[in-house]
Amino acid sequence: MAILLALSRAIDRFNEIVGKAVGWLILLSILISATNAVIRKAFSMSSNAWLEAQWYLFGAAFLLAAAYTLKQNEHIRIDIVYGMFSRRVQHWIDLLGHILFLMPFVLLMIYYFVPYVMLSYRIGEVSTNAGGLIVWPAKALLLAGFTLLGLQGVSEIIKKIAVMRGDIEDPNPFVSAHEAAELEGKALAEEIKS
Repeated sequence: MAILLALSRAIDRFNEIVGKAVGWLILLSILISATNAVIRKAFSMSSNAWLEAQWYLFGAAFLLAAAYTLKQNEHIRIDIVYGMFSRRVQHWIDLLGHILFLMPFVLLMIYYFVPYVMLSYRIGEVSTNAGGLIVWPAKALLLAGFTLLGLQGVSEIIKKIAVMRGDIEDPNPFVSAHEAAELEGKALAEEIKS
Protein backbone atom coordinates (compact mmCIF):
# COMPACT_ATOMS: atom_id res chain seq x y z
CA MET A 1 0.00 0.00 0.00
CA ALA A 2 2.95 2.35 0.62
CA ILE A 3 3.89 2.31 -3.07
CA LEU A 4 0.31 3.03 -4.10
CA LEU A 5 0.07 5.91 -1.61
CA ALA A 6 3.34 7.33 -2.98
CA LEU A 7 1.85 7.13 -6.49
CA SER A 8 -1.30 8.84 -5.20
CA ARG A 9 0.73 11.67 -3.64
CA ALA A 10 2.66 12.16 -6.91
CA ILE A 11 -0.58 12.34 -8.92
CA ASP A 12 -2.07 14.75 -6.36
CA ARG A 13 1.01 16.99 -6.51
CA PHE A 14 0.98 17.06 -10.31
CA ASN A 15 -2.74 17.85 -10.55
CA GLU A 16 -2.35 20.50 -7.84
CA ILE A 17 0.33 22.24 -9.93
CA VAL A 18 -1.73 21.97 -13.14
CA GLY A 19 -4.95 23.05 -11.40
CA LYS A 20 -3.41 26.17 -9.92
CA ALA A 21 -1.56 27.07 -13.12
CA VAL A 22 -4.60 26.87 -15.39
CA GLY A 23 -6.38 29.49 -13.30
CA TRP A 24 -4.22 32.01 -15.12
CA LEU A 25 -5.76 30.88 -18.41
CA ILE A 26 -9.07 32.40 -17.32
CA LEU A 27 -7.38 35.76 -16.72
CA LEU A 28 -5.69 35.53 -20.11
CA SER A 29 -9.02 34.65 -21.72
CA ILE A 30 -10.67 37.67 -20.08
CA LEU A 31 -7.87 39.98 -21.24
CA ILE A 32 -8.12 38.69 -24.81
CA SER A 33 -11.90 39.05 -24.71
CA ALA A 34 -11.75 42.62 -23.40
CA THR A 35 -9.05 43.64 -25.88
CA ASN A 36 -10.97 42.08 -28.76
CA ALA A 37 -14.16 43.89 -27.70
CA VAL A 38 -12.38 47.26 -27.45
CA ILE A 39 -10.74 46.83 -30.85
CA ARG A 40 -14.05 45.73 -32.39
CA LYS A 41 -15.92 48.77 -31.01
CA ALA A 42 -13.16 51.34 -31.48
CA PHE A 43 -11.85 50.29 -34.88
CA SER A 44 -14.71 48.19 -36.29
CA MET A 45 -12.29 45.28 -36.67
CA SER A 46 -12.70 41.73 -35.46
CA SER A 47 -10.65 38.57 -35.53
CA ASN A 48 -11.96 35.03 -35.48
CA ALA A 49 -8.53 33.87 -34.32
CA TRP A 50 -8.77 35.99 -31.16
CA LEU A 51 -12.33 34.81 -30.50
CA GLU A 52 -11.25 31.20 -30.88
CA ALA A 53 -8.16 31.79 -28.72
CA GLN A 54 -10.35 32.93 -25.83
CA TRP A 55 -12.60 29.88 -26.29
CA TYR A 56 -9.54 27.59 -26.32
CA LEU A 57 -8.17 29.20 -23.16
CA PHE A 58 -11.45 28.97 -21.29
CA GLY A 59 -11.93 25.39 -22.44
CA ALA A 60 -8.38 24.54 -21.36
CA ALA A 61 -8.99 26.00 -17.91
CA PHE A 62 -12.19 23.99 -17.52
CA LEU A 63 -10.81 20.71 -18.85
CA LEU A 64 -7.42 20.82 -17.16
CA ALA A 65 -8.88 21.89 -13.80
CA ALA A 66 -11.38 19.00 -13.64
CA ALA A 67 -8.82 16.69 -12.01
CA TYR A 68 -7.86 19.40 -9.50
CA THR A 69 -11.55 19.84 -8.66
CA LEU A 70 -11.85 16.10 -8.00
CA LYS A 71 -8.71 16.19 -5.85
CA GLN A 72 -10.17 19.04 -3.78
CA ASN A 73 -13.40 17.05 -3.37
CA GLU A 74 -15.36 19.92 -4.91
CA HIS A 75 -17.32 17.91 -7.47
CA ILE A 76 -21.10 18.11 -7.36
CA ARG A 77 -22.88 15.73 -5.06
CA ILE A 78 -26.30 15.72 -3.43
CA ASP A 79 -25.19 16.47 0.14
CA ILE A 80 -28.71 16.22 1.55
CA VAL A 81 -28.88 12.51 0.73
CA TYR A 82 -25.14 11.82 1.08
CA GLY A 83 -25.04 13.48 4.52
CA MET A 84 -27.71 11.15 5.91
CA PHE A 85 -25.36 8.17 5.73
CA SER A 86 -22.56 7.20 8.12
CA ARG A 87 -19.04 8.14 7.05
CA ARG A 88 -18.32 4.47 6.33
CA VAL A 89 -21.25 4.29 3.89
CA GLN A 90 -20.13 7.59 2.32
CA HIS A 91 -16.68 6.08 1.71
CA TRP A 92 -18.28 3.10 -0.01
CA ILE A 93 -20.47 5.40 -2.13
CA ASP A 94 -17.40 7.38 -3.18
CA LEU A 95 -15.31 4.28 -3.92
CA LEU A 96 -18.02 2.55 -5.94
CA GLY A 97 -18.85 5.79 -7.74
CA HIS A 98 -15.22 6.20 -8.79
CA ILE A 99 -14.83 2.56 -9.84
CA LEU A 100 -18.21 2.01 -11.52
CA PHE A 101 -18.96 5.42 -13.02
CA LEU A 102 -15.98 7.79 -13.15
CA MET A 103 -13.28 5.41 -14.38
CA PRO A 104 -15.31 3.62 -17.10
CA PHE A 105 -16.49 6.98 -18.45
CA VAL A 106 -12.97 8.46 -18.40
CA LEU A 107 -11.43 5.39 -20.03
CA LEU A 108 -14.12 5.40 -22.72
CA MET A 109 -13.46 9.08 -23.44
CA ILE A 110 -9.70 8.51 -23.67
CA TYR A 111 -10.28 5.52 -25.96
CA TYR A 112 -12.34 7.66 -28.35
CA PHE A 113 -10.28 10.85 -28.07
CA VAL A 114 -6.93 9.28 -29.03
CA PRO A 115 -7.90 8.56 -32.67
CA TYR A 116 -10.00 11.74 -32.79
CA VAL A 117 -7.01 13.91 -31.84
CA MET A 118 -4.55 11.93 -33.98
CA LEU A 119 -6.72 12.32 -37.08
CA SER A 120 -7.13 16.05 -36.46
CA TYR A 121 -3.37 16.44 -36.06
CA ARG A 122 -2.54 14.28 -39.08
CA ILE A 123 -4.81 16.23 -41.47
CA GLY A 124 -3.81 19.60 -39.98
CA GLU A 125 -7.43 20.44 -39.21
CA VAL A 126 -8.15 24.17 -39.23
CA SER A 127 -11.22 26.07 -38.08
CA THR A 128 -13.94 26.54 -40.68
CA ASN A 129 -14.13 30.22 -39.69
CA ALA A 130 -12.20 32.67 -41.84
CA GLY A 131 -8.91 33.44 -40.13
CA GLY A 132 -9.56 30.78 -37.49
CA LEU A 133 -6.98 28.73 -35.61
CA ILE A 134 -5.79 25.18 -36.00
CA VAL A 135 -8.19 22.79 -34.26
CA TRP A 136 -6.08 19.86 -33.09
CA PRO A 137 -4.72 21.66 -29.96
CA ALA A 138 -8.28 22.21 -28.73
CA LYS A 139 -9.09 18.57 -29.36
CA ALA A 140 -5.86 17.56 -27.60
CA LEU A 141 -7.06 19.48 -24.56
CA LEU A 142 -10.03 17.11 -24.37
CA LEU A 143 -7.65 14.15 -24.28
CA ALA A 144 -5.33 15.83 -21.76
CA GLY A 145 -8.21 16.80 -19.49
CA PHE A 146 -9.66 13.30 -19.39
CA THR A 147 -6.21 11.78 -18.91
CA LEU A 148 -5.59 14.01 -15.89
CA LEU A 149 -9.06 13.19 -14.58
CA GLY A 150 -8.36 9.46 -15.00
CA LEU A 151 -5.08 9.76 -13.11
CA GLN A 152 -6.81 11.65 -10.32
CA GLY A 153 -9.52 8.99 -10.26
CA VAL A 154 -6.83 6.37 -9.65
CA SER A 155 -5.41 8.52 -6.85
CA GLU A 156 -8.83 8.95 -5.25
CA ILE A 157 -9.49 5.20 -5.37
CA ILE A 158 -6.13 4.51 -3.71
CA LYS A 159 -6.79 7.10 -0.99
CA LYS A 160 -10.34 5.88 -0.39
CA ILE A 161 -9.18 2.28 0.06
CA ALA A 162 -6.37 3.45 2.38
CA VAL A 163 -8.83 5.48 4.47
CA MET A 164 -11.25 2.55 4.70
CA ARG A 165 -8.41 0.23 5.77
CA GLY A 166 -7.26 2.74 8.37
CA ASP A 167 -3.87 3.31 6.68
CA ILE A 168 -4.35 7.11 6.43
CA GLU A 169 -6.58 9.79 7.87
CA ASP A 170 -9.48 10.97 5.73
CA PRO A 171 -8.03 13.83 3.62
CA ASN A 172 -11.54 15.18 2.95
CA PRO A 173 -13.73 14.69 6.01
CA PHE A 174 -17.38 15.28 5.15
CA VAL A 175 -18.81 18.64 6.15
CA SER A 176 -22.49 19.22 5.36
CA ALA A 177 -23.53 22.40 3.57
CA HIS A 178 -25.11 23.63 6.81
CA GLU A 179 -21.91 23.00 8.81
CA ALA A 180 -19.82 24.64 6.10
CA ALA A 181 -22.04 27.74 6.22
CA GLU A 182 -21.76 27.86 10.01
CA LEU A 183 -17.95 27.56 9.88
CA GLU A 184 -17.73 30.26 7.22
CA GLY A 185 -20.01 32.54 9.28
CA LYS A 186 -17.84 32.04 12.37
CA ALA A 187 -14.68 32.73 10.37
CA LEU A 188 -16.19 35.95 8.98
CA ALA A 189 -17.31 37.01 12.44
CA GLU A 190 -13.79 36.45 13.80
CA GLU A 191 -12.31 38.37 10.87
CA ILE A 192 -14.62 41.31 11.54
CA LYS A 193 -13.74 41.33 15.24
CA SER A 194 -9.99 41.47 14.55
